[in-house]
Amino acid sequence: MKMKSLFGIMVNVLVLLSGLATIIISSKVKSVLYFVPKYQTAQTEVFPFQNTSLPWNVRVDDLVSRLTLEEIQLQMARGGAGEYGGPAPAIPRLGIGPYNWDTECLRGDVETAENATAFPQAIGLAATFSPELLYDVATAAGREVRGKHNDYVRRGIYGSHTGASCFSPVINIARDGRWGRLQETYGEDPYMSGKLAESFIQGLQGNHSRYVQATGGCKHFDVHAGPEDIPVPRETFNAIVSERDWRMTFLPAFRQCVRAGTFSVMCSYNRINGVPACANGKLLTDILRNEWNFTGYVVSDEQAIENIITRHHYLNNSVDTAAACVNAGCNLELSPNLPQPVYLSIVDAVNQGKLSENLVRERVKPLFYTRMRLGEFDPEDNNPYASLSNKDVETPEHQALAIEAAAKSFVLLKNQNNVLPLQEDDHKRVAIMGPMANNYAQIFGDYTPWQDRSFTKTPLEALTKVYPGIKHHVGCLDGTPCKSYQAQIVPKIVTGADLIFIALGTGVALETENTDRASLDLPGHQKDLVLDILKNSGNATVVVLLFNAGPLNLTFADESDQVGAILECFYPAQATGDALVNVLFNREGKYSPAGRLPLTWPKYDWQLPPMVNYSMEGRTYRYLKTDPLYPFGYGLSYSNFSYDFLMALAHKEPKTDLDVALYFTNKGPVDADEVVQCYISWRNQTLPVPQRQLVYFNRFHVKVGVQVQLTFTVSWESWTFWDNDQWVIQEGLMDIYCGGQQPNQKKTVPSKVLSDTFQIYSTVYMDKL
Repeated sequence: MKMKSLFGIMVNVLVLLSGLATIIISSKVKSVLYFVPKYQTAQTEVFPFQNTSLPWNVRVDDLVSRLTLEEIQLQMARGGAGEYGGPAPAIPRLGIGPYNWDTECLRGDVETAENATAFPQAIGLAATFSPELLYDVATAAGREVRGKHNDYVRRGIYGSHTGASCFSPVINIARDGRWGRLQETYGEDPYMSGKLAESFIQGLQGNHSRYVQATGGCKHFDVHAGPEDIPVPRETFNAIVSERDWRMTFLPAFRQCVRAGTFSVMCSYNRINGVPACANGKLLTDILRNEWNFTGYVVSDEQAIENIITRHHYLNNSVDTAAACVNAGCNLELSPNLPQPVYLSIVDAVNQGKLSENLVRERVKPLFYTRMRLGEFDPEDNNPYASLSNKDVETPEHQALAIEAAAKSFVLLKNQNNVLPLQEDDHKRVAIMGPMANNYAQIFGDYTPWQDRSFTKTPLEALTKVYPGIKHHVGCLDGTPCKSYQAQIVPKIVTGADLIFIALGTGVALETENTDRASLDLPGHQKDLVLDILKNSGNATVVVLLFNAGPLNLTFADESDQVGAILECFYPAQATGDALVNVLFNREGKYSPAGRLPLTWPKYDWQLPPMVNYSMEGRTYRYLKTDPLYPFGYGLSYSNFSYDFLMALAHKEPKTDLDVALYFTNKGPVDADEVVQCYISWRNQTLPVPQRQLVYFNRFHVKVGVQVQLTFTVSWESWTFWDNDQWVIQEGLMDIYCGGQQPNQKKTVPSKVLSDTFQIYSTVYMDKL
């Protein structure tokens, strides 16, 4: 879902009209905040649903029993954005106010008026390989979302992006590096995506035993990972997926999200094997509710329900479509600001016998349960989150966390002769070129919080603080597309320099929602820019800085002796400049890079199957049989680690977890973080299983000379696989590998990978996990 907008300076005009509605108009398209007058309650008694001593289900049942079918229809139809799409209207006779469901919290309070901390894009957060950091970022984002929501409600504002129910995180599998929305995901691994989603959900929602800070919503459910527009539009796409790939790749992260306690799931635009996701009973009821015991609500992606009629041509009228989606399990429609969305045909569907009123009443209950858990119907004094406000937004602590998160997301791809970290006094003549050197609009990525420009430094702005005389030119006059390239300027900028930074990338100009990339090549003339700089660089130290989400073909730079270092930065957002100089210079000895790639970087375009092919064969590290440029989990450090000991403890029952002991040491020369990765593989590779599977990861800060003695468990679910319509654990030998990288890779980090073996002694068959 996306409210298309121009990224620029937001101009807010606040108009106060006594006794009338108030409107804030933003220069960003579709960001109008509709103020409604304080609703006048007609309530004359205290209802049981307002009795805090009663159980939640009793309160919800009482509230819903008091609604007319027409009122329920409105509550289920107004989940969208804009003047008509939302909010869900007030019900004054019951003392119920409006509520807007349309809030994005991917890495902060996204696209809402006034400031909010912009944490790094999700793909960068995934590169930290740190569930703890994801939890901290989500906790901070949740505080800001809730604080702003509380203030909006107090001011009578119920427009888009003012609620406390988030359409986040995005946990689709980044199976193809050309996909425009890859940046919103946690990468290509189902297990890792699920673990990071778990941390995000728990941080966002808070740890109070009764109330929720803000509610999470995992999306896009399901088999949704491109295309956006190449070669066909997402709104008409039919994802043909095998049951095995569906169960073993596209569903597991969502299952973990449900286990983490998410309040909602968003159904996607596409069809799955011919059936639109938002009308897919197998997906939304059989799997989500019956197998996984999900009790929350399903919201449609924006316009996904209308697309069932207009784009998929699966049904041809609103009554049948409303019936199909409600019957399948979709509780809430997110319409594209339509006065007459499809779900306003729910009453007609009931009257025509295509829906039962009982089911409709059941479908609305999770919506009011969510609002109850947010504390809407309880005294504010009972709820610790009710005191949050705008004073909790962009706090010094959140700004510091943004810098920490950005620095931890950076992946050092090359460090020839240890040219990094830099020493400030070693270089006197410094230059920076490239379309991302000073490109404020492109360093944030998609779905970013909005904020005052003063919170952000670009690479150039931050490096200028270190090197006041730094020379600069973009080289590409049109930004990252780089179709308008000035080769003649290169010698004037870099000749004679002893340190040259080249800032390359893509940005939302080239990869975003609705925009796929046609190939993995550097855009336009960016490669020419690099080659021209190298031709004129003499003996200068050359550092390439990358600002992108999907892989880029940098084979030439990786293999060039003239390129000293390559640092992948993703989209660091407001902390870009500060985090960059911290890592480049290892400020205070605390910023040795330890980010790892959360997706495989192919070496050649031919290693990627067609975008529309949803078979996992040949995709991601789990199934790719050829050598990539950079493997999943790859990343260098300023320090050196040794892996000293690994033991998989005795394991007998197939459905019991595996205990593992692992020792590793920081050999120096600097204190640094290390990312531990453990994979399993099946000795019997004739089974329908991946060639290897990540089963554990975490990030640790280790001082020089310290050995970490780590013990952890690997879930027995890790060695299950789908075969003949059931889950299977197959007896036989298993290998486990642990280290700072994947095993058996051509491109490696200096530390070795240890291995051990364990035995599964019997075969087990299961209907569900």
